[in-house]
Amino acid sequence: MNIQIGRGKSARRAYGIDEIALVPGGKTLDPSLADTHWSIGNIHREIPIIASAMDGVVDVNMAVLLSELGALGVINLDGIQTRYEDTTPILDKIASVGKDEFVSLMQKIYAEPVKLELIERRIKEIKARGAIAAASSTPINAEKYGFLAAQAGCDLFFVQSTVVSTTHLAPEGYSSLNLAEFCAKMPIPVILGNCVTYEVTLELLQTGAAAILVGIGPGAACTSRGVLGVGIPQATAVADCAAARNDFYIQTGKYIPIIADGGLITGGDICKAIACGADGVMIGSPLARAAEAPGRGFHWGMATPSPVLPRGTRIKVGTTGSIAQILRGPAGLDDGTHNLLGALKTSMGTLGASTIQEMQQVEVVIAPSLLTEGKVYQKAQQLGMGK
Repeated sequence: MNIQIGRGKSARRAYGIDEIALVPGGKTLDPSLADTHWSIGNIHREIPIIASAMDGVVDVNMAVLLSELGALGVINLDGIQTRYEDTTPILDKIASVGKDEFVSLMQKIYAEPVKLELIERRIKEIKARGAIAAASSTPINAEKYGFLAAQAGCDLFFVQSTVVSTTHLAPEGYSSLNLAEFCAKMPIPVILGNCVTYEVTLELLQTGAAAILVGIGPGAACTSRGVLGVGIPQATAVADCAAARNDFYIQTGKYIPIIADGGLITGGDICKAIACGADGVMIGSPLARAAEAPGRGFHWGMATPSPVLPRGTRIKVGTTGSIAQILRGPAGLDDGTHNLLGALKTSMGTLGASTIQEMQQVEVVIAPSLLTEGKVYQKAQQLGMGK
């Protein structure tokens, strides 16, 4: 239903993850029977969680740990891991600078050029430890970095920008990345993002992408919605894009996963994103809180800042436990940010969903009071759901 904003302008109501709730059905099952496995390209994982390609979240060590735990981490080929041989002093500086100096510092740090030999080295460092190597680049650098990463042994390649489309008008003298040609030429699966609409998702699926990233601006450190005014609340975005995936499957027989990217903090958020149609999720700030994360308790927006606009901000997330605790438990916190796999399995058991595909079919209701109803003491005491 469209709502009239004013004469000549109407809008469709969209919903965020916090505004919905999942409805138990007529059966339940023991959480141990819930199967959370999923596939992306030719990679099979138990935990449908991907760590965002952000410099405060994933470095070589985190990529290895995530792989060992059954998840997946993506290293940012446009970030500091490929600009600096020794990232320790850079990360220390980012963590120690005052908030008023942050934007100018980041513009200076990311002005250092990417070194192609470091792209190859980081991928080989991950592979040498027996882990899955996944890497990300912006569209403008995808061809230059993608084939080099593939030659180094990369397993999955992500092409990411704030908004990606199959039709991009470039300035004179610049050529746009042909996504279909790129996907066809790359020797490894290519994941494309980000988008938020049915129509663009369908177009991206037709390029031969191995998965589609959904989400513009909901991330904890992302400022796209404030700076650009662009985005769609994540529950609606995921549902719309999942509908395109389903129609594409009916038309072609090819099932391509949809990944909800951004705005998901707790186990409940992840459960609701999957119920809206996602096959997996990409998260940043919840994993930046791991003791092993490179951000030293801080999390910041996507790298490659504009020299004239802030591309994300830095937030203090703290350090709450190991990456193993955050993904598999045991939970040391009461706010839903530890044991994300356990939360998903328990939710699936409560809802009677034995697979991710069944979880996508559970009933969803509009429930803006879900996180506040009856929680007066938690809110007053800053406990659990009141934090």
